[in-house]
Amino acid sequence: MTASFDPKEFQARLQRLDALLQEVERWPNAAAQAHAREIVQAVLDLHGAGLERILGHLSAAGEAGAAVLDACARDEVAAGLLLLHGLHPLELETRVRQALEEVRPRLHSHGGDVELLDARDGIVRLRLEGNCNGCLSSAATMRQTVEEAILGKAPDVTAIEVEGLAEKASPPRGDRPLVALPMV
Repeated sequence: MTASFDPKEFQARLQRLDALLQEVERWPNAAAQAHAREIVQAVLDLHGAGLERILGHLSAAGEAGAAVLDACARDEVAAGLLLLHGLHPLELETRVRQALEEVRPRLHSHGGDVELLDARDGIVRLRLEGNCNGCLSSAATMRQTVEEAILGKAPDVTAIEVEGLAEKASPPRGDRPLVALPMV
């Protein structure tokens, strides 16, 4: 029987996998490093091919399959796996919009809002609005809240540009695991 992970456990396992892969990169034997990378890639390729076939079957199943696929896209663990393999059914912009809708009530409670200007090629452009805009500490808190929400739904984002702040773009986060899932 396989283990069923909640999002926190799944995230912890991904972080452990990332740490193990970083350890492999420190091995003194280049051939052993290459062999370990090849093993990991082979496992990823097999899983990706299987997931792609499953998505094909769901697509062919009509409305019932579409409902299952939608549920998978909303499930944090399943969505993370689909993203890892480049198979997530929702476009980047759609996932960013969902993240912003989820965080918007918190922003409104502080007199702020956020507007999505653009989301493509891994880059998200936003504008902070309302009372929080221009106030450095509030804007920084707003920005952090928005970034966390976006990265939870769209860990494939490479940069977030926010109008009206001193720092225009946040760099790609090299400390992120393979797939970042929101902590619940």
